[in-house]
Amino acid sequence: MPSSAFLRRPDGPGLTLRPSLASPTTLPAYASLFRTCFPGAAIANPAYLNWLYAENPSGPVVGFDAWAGDTLAAHYVCVPVETMLGGIPCRCLLSLNTATHPAWQGQGLFTRLAQATYEMATTDGYAAVYGVANANSTPGFLRKLAFQAVAPLEARIGIGSVSRTEAWSEACASSMFRHRWTAASLRWRMSNPLNPVQARHLNGQQWSFTARTGRPGVVAYGESWLEQPDHGPELSSSRSPLGLRVFLGLMPPALAAYGRFVPIPAVLKPSPLNLIYRRLGAGPEMLDPAATLLGFLDFDAF
Repeated sequence: MPSSAFLRRPDGPGLTLRPSLASPTTLPAYASLFRTCFPGAAIANPAYLNWLYAENPSGPVVGFDAWAGDTLAAHYVCVPVETMLGGIPCRCLLSLNTATHPAWQGQGLFTRLAQATYEMATTDGYAAVYGVANANSTPGFLRKLAFQAVAPLEARIGIGSVSRTEAWSEACASSMFRHRWTAASLRWRMSNPLNPVQARHLNGQQWSFTARTGRPGVVAYGESWLEQPDHGPELSSSRSPLGLRVFLGLMPPALAAYGRFVPIPAVLKPSPLNLIYRRLGAGPEMLDPAATLLGFLDFDAF
């Protein structure tokens, strides 16, 4: 549990900052805040929040809440992630859920909660924090929280594969940033109660993954490298669903093979998504987008 040393009062009168907790008492408060801020949003689902906040084998969420007495005024959390940073196994954070109650908006609470989160995470040994931000939120992360804008994500649609099978081993060995997926973490990621992920074994340690997009005949598609090949057969391998595939992510040029994928037309593409990154502890100061591996499994697009 985070140290009580991180309990603090922000500038606003009557508000107290406390570390976020994945507990039976706090999860309903988070769901209630999400319903208030984002009416109809699926993230207010209690089963989903328990899965995301409490069941992750890499650990419970890391974040801070602003409380006005017993009322939750604002909330920000990151999800622990096992990564390879510069060839070294590191614990990182994925910046994810944030919400501020309408009565407390405009007071800079998100920035305060994020700064408190990163301070605590650095003390707890996390190497870096990354996220995928849209065009509206990217400037705030860069200007107020000192993130690097690594690169806009590739957004393509097509059929087949997006990579060169023979290049995976070298791409993983030389990458500056990639998610370090194990059988345990993949089983957890695939069990998302809002949108289960299907896996298909391609070759060796290479697997492909699909998930629903909400559009008929179109699935989210990504490929990844399983860190523990001997445990691969424990994963459920199935046929990939028929239909067009949407790829959102980044791949080194030597690995990417977008032959049967075309860029999504601007008129059909949602707000551009950008990979952002901030060093916390032992991580590199900046990421090289040409040495970065990222797919939909590695953030919360689907």
